Amino acid sequence: MNGFGRKATAVSVSAALLALALPVRAEAHLMTTGLGPVYDGVLHLLASPEDMIPTLLVAVLAGMNGPTAGRYALFLLPAAWMSSAAVASYYGPVTAVHHAPSVTIVSLVLPGLMIALDRRVSPGIIVVLALLVGATHGALNGIGLLAGARERIAVVGIGITAFVVMALVAAAVVSLRAPWTRIALRVAGSWSVAIGLLLLGWTLRGTAA
Repeated sequence: MNGFGRKATAVSVSAALLALALPVRAEAHLMTTGLGPVYDGVLHLLASPEDMIPTLLVAVLAGMNGPTAGRYALFLLPAAWMSSAAVASYYGPVTAVHHAPSVTIVSLVLPGLMIALDRRVSPGIIVVLALLVGATHGALNGIGLLAGARERIAVVGIGITAFVVMALVAAAVVSLRAPWTRIALRVAGSWSVAIGLLLLGWTLRGTAA
């Protein structure tokens, strides 16, 4: 990839993170496309910042830590997401959706902080983070399926989309070499932390009210 291509990649990844990093109400229920449950799952991930941003963050962090970490995250996050969603769609407590804001906050702050600090971490940490994000967000999606009496095959659409997003973003980040591209990604990570803390403040304010 030439210098222009790397710059375009870094700008695109950073812009995607910043554009998506907007405070939103956490929503566990899946959207409806009218094309079937698998496509509903695809749309849900693409149109739900509270799920999409953490997926992007894990992909960026994995890519920043090399191909090995990227491969682990690529397969483990979608697998954990689908497995957790499938189990929760049968046995998940519907009241757990009240914890969705907390899950979103942690998923924004933790990987965002690691990106902002730009400290190389072991593949094991990436594995734990990918499993954590995939399992928690998958559980909320599964509970949404249960609460809405939706077809559980929708988790396949979510998993496939997560895999594609992870593959594209992690591979793009691994290919970056110019020092300024790391700075751009670190800025995006710091914005994610800021958004997470802002969401925390709003949540605490709403609880106090």
